[in-house]
Amino acid sequence: MCTTLFLPDAPTEEIDRFNELQRLSTSPEKAVRLQSAFAEIDVRDMLAKVEVAILVLHPRDDSVVPFALGRERAATIPCAQFVPLESRNHMVFENEPA
Repeated sequence: MCTTLFLPDAPTEEIDRFNELQRLSTSPEKAVRLQSAFAEIDVRDMLAKVEVAILVLHPRDDSVVPFALGRERAATIPCAQFVPLESRNHMVFENEPA
């Protein structure tokens, strides 16, 4: 399920690599704990304090992080430039037009 969300249009070899990386990186129990911890992290109040230039690249049809949320976060960072990418993959591959 995770791979389908992160890489809906990935080539088979990339899907296999991502699945293996997930399997080697953590146990299913720890993966659930990580996702719960990530859901609790909120840095929105700190974004306006960023003082360096930021380039935010965001796939238009990302299933993991909604496009509107990426645009909203970038708009909150004073020196950010938002660049939409034509992709459904959360992680963009070198052979994609994006």
